[in-house]
Amino acid sequence: MEYTFRAITHSPGIIIWRIEKLELVQVPKKAFGSFYDGDCYILLSTQKVSSSLSYDLHYWIGSQSSQDEQGAAAVYTIQMDEFLGSTPVQHREVQNHESDAFRGYFKQGIIYKKGGVASGMRHTETNTYDVKRLLHVKGKKRVIGTEVEMSWMSFNLGDVFLLDIGKIIVQWNGPNSNKQEKLKGMLLAKDIRDRERGGRAEIKLIEGEAESNSPQNMDILNNVLGERTSQLTDGPSDEITDQKQKAKLTLYHVSDADGQMKVTEVASRPLVQDLLNHDDCYLLDQGGAKIFVWKGKKANKAERQAAMARALEFIKVKNYPTTTNVETVNDGAESALFKQLFQRWTVKDQTQGLGKGYTRGKVAHVTQEKFDASLMHVMPEVAAQERMVDNGTGQVEVWRVENLELVPVDPQRHGYFYGGDCYLILYTYLVNNKQCYLLYIWQGRHATNDELAASAFQAVDLDQKYGGQPVQVRITMGKEPRHFMAIFKGKLVIFEGGTSRNGTSDPEPPTRLFQVHGSDPSNTKAIEVPALATSLNSNDVFLLKSQESGIFLWCGKGSSGDERAMAKEVSSVIGLSCSEEIVAEGQEPIEFWELLGGKAPYASDKRLQQMVLDHQPRLFECSNKTGRFIVTEVTQFTQDDLNEADVMLLDTWDQVFLWTGDEANEVERKEAVLTSQEYLHTHPGNRDPDTPIILVKQGFEPPTFTGWFTAWDPSKWSGGNSYEEMKKQLGDVVSPVHVTIEQNFVESEKNYPSFPLEALVNKLPNELPEGVDTTQKEKYLSDSDFRDVFGITKDDFVGLQPWKQLNMKKEKGMF
Repeated sequence: MEYTFRAITHSPGIIIWRIEKLELVQVPKKAFGSFYDGDCYILLSTQKVSSSLSYDLHYWIGSQSSQDEQGAAAVYTIQMDEFLGSTPVQHREVQNHESDAFRGYFKQGIIYKKGGVASGMRHTETNTYDVKRLLHVKGKKRVIGTEVEMSWMSFNLGDVFLLDIGKIIVQWNGPNSNKQEKLKGMLLAKDIRDRERGGRAEIKLIEGEAESNSPQNMDILNNVLGERTSQLTDGPSDEITDQKQKAKLTLYHVSDADGQMKVTEVASRPLVQDLLNHDDCYLLDQGGAKIFVWKGKKANKAERQAAMARALEFIKVKNYPTTTNVETVNDGAESALFKQLFQRWTVKDQTQGLGKGYTRGKVAHVTQEKFDASLMHVMPEVAAQERMVDNGTGQVEVWRVENLELVPVDPQRHGYFYGGDCYLILYTYLVNNKQCYLLYIWQGRHATNDELAASAFQAVDLDQKYGGQPVQVRITMGKEPRHFMAIFKGKLVIFEGGTSRNGTSDPEPPTRLFQVHGSDPSNTKAIEVPALATSLNSNDVFLLKSQESGIFLWCGKGSSGDERAMAKEVSSVIGLSCSEEIVAEGQEPIEFWELLGGKAPYASDKRLQQMVLDHQPRLFECSNKTGRFIVTEVTQFTQDDLNEADVMLLDTWDQVFLWTGDEANEVERKEAVLTSQEYLHTHPGNRDPDTPIILVKQGFEPPTFTGWFTAWDPSKWSGGNSYEEMKKQLGDVVSPVHVTIEQNFVESEKNYPSFPLEALVNKLPNELPEGVDTTQKEKYLSDSDFRDVFGITKDDFVGLQPWKQLNMKKEKGMF
């Protein structure tokens, strides 16, 4: 087994094998993303998470593969799982129905090829031009290119097609295809050119609605495919699963105690982690859209090994399609996707942020670290993890919504929020001497509908006043995020009802009880609770304020010294000049209980361990254009996945970001908040509908957002890589080209005459020799001059990323 899996290393990345004559054969990296429909493959993804490695193991089944090959792929998957200590998450992938996670590995797209090992098909070697195929390109976020019959009959009006004939790749864009699909088609064409042809192929472009503008390129299509004799039809719609279907969750217990598989329903949504017993195996059915298999640590080996087979039997019994995606997870090594289907998911010994720890039972000591706010300016990933753009020392302005207008709140009263009011809080902070803005919209639980609507309207007005730059954060009373608390430096007080307006007639209640949460100025708030003994909790500190008796500071047995110190700070704000008496739990004077209406039972169990939710951030494209709410996950996401024409949702579990691209349509912009609320409402994990929603606009992303993306480029939106810009990078894509067809093979090579260096470097367009393409001046250099200017060969240059080529050209005066 060690020899079979010798290619496995501990380095992050992916390895792909193909089943050849029932043996595993490694696929060369140059061929990643191409799959023969007659074969089966195994893909191993290794990722570094903190200090440990996590594995995802996918076996892919081609639509024309044999039962023997499928069986071999399943066996090798089980063996590889055991070889890696039963830690990988296993996925069964079927051609045309791959999971989002699988498609996410191939950013430029996946190509399905016809044939397989049995028909002598080998994975393509670089720089071979003996190719003739037509690819049908579908999908917006993750594209699939499927080899189809070389005929006009394969074309339709709604999709993108690539005619690949070796040294020329012609992209034909259907009249009904959108910019995103065209861009993804172009990226796939460039990937084929650069990876399979070593950069030695030309890409030509035809816009389907304007074929007459590209007569030479149409000649290429017609020479290869013949003249088109019939009208093209609309393409098939993309298969989509709406969010409501995915929200249907049912957990089943699987047993084969008497030799037959027994499936017993355990629970339906909402699910809790405690339902999973370490001795057993379970199936989790996500509305038929996906099946998860959970294998308990103490389940017997036979049950664990048969888990995938049980899932396939279950699919058959339920009459689900045989293409249904299956994911197998091991107890203690669950995927982020699986964990998000549960209301809460905790992990033993996990550290929470900088300074909080979660432990269960007797475990090794977890080092506690102090939160260092200075890290946030240089490390956006820290800002994202801590949900803090800075340490809260910026400029604060607070307005209250009064008679549907904004009224400034006296700075002396900052930090006081009443449940009968709505407030706007504008926070200004500096990053590299540039002013940045956060606009918090705080909505009281007892505010009227008119005030709630006015707060939203006034937020839009204020946002426009500051040039659309503020990041908007909507907060429901009691769900204040950490940065909001930090602004008020430990003196945030939330009153259950009432209002802070001048001239209000409501008298202050004679007795008020406040529960104090927090251990330092960045995470402390006092929340008013009913003034009854049943509101007390041994784990916290409470302030009991009486107009006659002053303030009692009640310290539960489970409260810490830091919490008691912060409660004293809050007491000085709430009590003003009132006298203060500290009361330890169990030593209360009679007057204390009388003020609370008499002694009564309250929560006095030992402190519950801090619940650490273990959820990875996830990115989605949101759409409700079809009348159904659709969210499409983008896995392995990077900044490039934020498309300017989209509304994207980044879910970090305790808050939801809604990112709006500059080209998103007006309806999507207006319904952004409704979109995020719908997402929370239909989430299978039974999410808190009051989760804070943060609206982020393209170009004004705060570090709490950018920190979830690796290698965020702040200048990207000015550089951009739109469809039109990609066309420019490819040069004159509609220029004439000489095509000779011999023996069913197309040869094409455009020759560029050479000019001396001084005729090309740092020259304006009108100063260049006649006939020189201003966007491709480097192609008119001789090989030796090219090396002198760029320090690399022409072949090495074409293999670079377009933005690198562009930067080099600008630097050397060749742009």
